[in-house]
Amino acid sequence: MSTSAETKYSPTMLEPRKGTPNPRLTETEFRRRFLSRFQDRAFDGLRPELDKIASAAWDAYKHQRKAPHTRKAGTAFKDPDYELSVDWLAARDAIHAAQERHRDPDGPARILLISGSSRSEHSCPGEISKSYRLVRIAQETMDQTAGVKTTVLELHRLASEYGRMIHPCKACFSTSPALCHWPCSCYPNYSLGQVDDWMNEIYPMWVEATGIMIVTPVNWYQVSSPIKLMMDRLVCADGGNPDPTSTEGKDAKLAKALELEGWSYPRHLAGRIFSVVVHGDVAGVENVRRSLSDWLCYMHLEPAGPLAEVDRYIGYWKPYALSHAELDADEAVQEEVRNAAQTLVEAVTVKRAGKMVSAGADLSEPRQK
Repeated sequence: MSTSAETKYSPTMLEPRKGTPNPRLTETEFRRRFLSRFQDRAFDGLRPELDKIASAAWDAYKHQRKAPHTRKAGTAFKDPDYELSVDWLAARDAIHAAQERHRDPDGPARILLISGSSRSEHSCPGEISKSYRLVRIAQETMDQTAGVKTTVLELHRLASEYGRMIHPCKACFSTSPALCHWPCSCYPNYSLGQVDDWMNEIYPMWVEATGIMIVTPVNWYQVSSPIKLMMDRLVCADGGNPDPTSTEGKDAKLAKALELEGWSYPRHLAGRIFSVVVHGDVAGVENVRRSLSDWLCYMHLEPAGPLAEVDRYIGYWKPYALSHAELDADEAVQEEVRNAAQTLVEAVTVKRAGKMVSAGADLSEPRQK
């Protein structure tokens, strides 16, 4: 712990608070939960093998082997000899490569289109979402401009694709921003079975993009569940620590001391341009659109312009069964999405040409976050 932190703050103030009930399982309950995923009759002849696998999984859980495969961090980090997860290092490498694509003046203008609804015909709802249809309208509009490369992030895959998931944020940032690593180091956690986290693929999508367009429905006056999961896990992109060795992994006390020495709050996504399209059925579109816009601005992304932010009702108070027919008929909202897409492309083009002036960009904020 640094001397400066000790002199200004008492050791008691830096001590992490405890008191949450212990979630550790007994071996019996662990095995029950582990084996419950193998209910298909195809596994009936494999029960002896599954018992052996469950025993191995219990050993990993019991000894809390979060990251069983590590290597020395190397000279790029504060502590070159610290053992870092190979999964985290691979995620970091992917982000660095994405950053190079983002900076390449000879590369295409990269725009990330995010379809935020959970609905698709490949799961229980049995039907495509309006969000995805609107994303395709935006993509078709953008692809008409030479030098633009679009990538579509289909968040509905969380509900329809095997092994596709975004684990919840563990709120390390609230203990200290220095404890929230960029990219997130909370996952994978093999001992807890918290694997196959999609965010290590999603982070580079955000990093490489010059423009971001989010299309989401209103779910209970909020963004959709997939959008919120992604949002929370992007906290590390806004003030997160790129060097886990500086906190010896997840040492909360070290992180608190490091923050109190003076944290820089690095804005890893600052300067990217955004567009937001929110659609709903009966309520909430304006609040959700403002919420998304406020969040993106708070991360120092920049709005493309008034036409790039849209909140509309499609089939207002009409039967849900007819919602796609209502979208078919609502040519105005389709055109508004095209306008939002064109506005984003124009803003990205100007940004890449170095002609966009962001007033106040060089000012220092007295309170960062």
